[in-house]
Amino acid sequence: MADTKLYPRTTLVVLTALNLVNYIDRSVLFAVQPMVQAEFHRRDSDFGLLSSAFFIVYMCTAPFMGPLADRYSRKKIIIAGAVVWSIATLLTAITYNFRTLFFRHVIVGIGEASFCTISPTVIADLFPERMRGRVLGFFYLTLPLGTALGYILGGTLSAHYNSWRAPFYIGAVPGILLALILVFLPEPERGRFDSIVETPERGTIVGLARNPAFWTATLGMAMMTFALGGLQVWMPTFLHRDHGYSLKDANLIFGLSTAGTGILAALAGGWLGDYLLRYTRKAYYLVSAVSLAMGIPAMWIALYANGHRMLAGVVAAEFLLLVNTSPLNAALINSVGAHVRATAIAVNIFVIHLLGDASSPWVIGYLSDHQSLGAGLFATIVAIALSVAILSYGMRFAPALGGAERKASSA
Repeated sequence: MADTKLYPRTTLVVLTALNLVNYIDRSVLFAVQPMVQAEFHRRDSDFGLLSSAFFIVYMCTAPFMGPLADRYSRKKIIIAGAVVWSIATLLTAITYNFRTLFFRHVIVGIGEASFCTISPTVIADLFPERMRGRVLGFFYLTLPLGTALGYILGGTLSAHYNSWRAPFYIGAVPGILLALILVFLPEPERGRFDSIVETPERGTIVGLARNPAFWTATLGMAMMTFALGGLQVWMPTFLHRDHGYSLKDANLIFGLSTAGTGILAALAGGWLGDYLLRYTRKAYYLVSAVSLAMGIPAMWIALYANGHRMLAGVVAAEFLLLVNTSPLNAALINSVGAHVRATAIAVNIFVIHLLGDASSPWVIGYLSDHQSLGAGLFATIVAIALSVAILSYGMRFAPALGGAERKASSA
């Protein structure tokens, strides 16, 4: 009866749709970036700083959202955040100077921090541990799909209307409508499906600092986020500037590649992680480390080959990087107990963006200004290699699910 009242699948669909809008809103600006640069007469490093500012505010807001969500209604905070970022997206359409655009990006970061910090904790309480890889795979397929739609919609609408502002006029409506639907859905009980005992390391904020499963998942994710964040901001520009594609075609190529490979990768990674979890507690870390390791040579081809080989490298690299998204997030969620989970995800968001995509757009833009964009994007290969090393080490700390720790402690 409780499961029926919770409407877990309906809530999952609504949260996933909100996450889709979230990533569309993020990447639309990347799609029209050369047009905005031409109007505001700014350097690559300035626009790298614009993206970095979004993630800095996003990561600094998250630590405040986590403790709030562990004490108060998670649903209400998610709804408020969705409304804030949707209105800020609409305001972009009436922005006429770089300073105002910068301020708008800051507001979007505040709104999105609430949603991204809290929504995974709600999903974790809707489904059993053995399903979390697949469920999070469904939820996080919005990362590539939303990013791709942002590129495609941004590139197509800006070309059709000959204005980079056009895509932002329709950006506010979906987020507000989905937030209203969420009002009528109940919030699940915290920890209703958790089987692992909440030890001090897993169940307290102080213990979080001594939790190696959490920290290896977080630091591995930070290096992966550095790579993905840099690619999302700069790859369309790389295709346009270094390989001669029109801006519209560059966005279409990268958008379709991100959508096709990303959806398949998110679902495959979640399924594979859950399947291997039957045989080893290291499954989520293992899938992430192996997929990232295979992504290194693919990324090299994407940066240093030409023609069809270059495009094949882009597709392969995106697929292999995105395979780890759902298993790595499942590893993060399972590394901590339900009553500090929102705080733990808030800490995770702060760290992965501080070390990841808050810095990578500016770092790549700086290297581009002083050497070349290809040289700047090489930094993503270094970050991927570091992620592989961290996650390989973190496998030993993966918790045993399904009550294994409880049985061992009572023996």
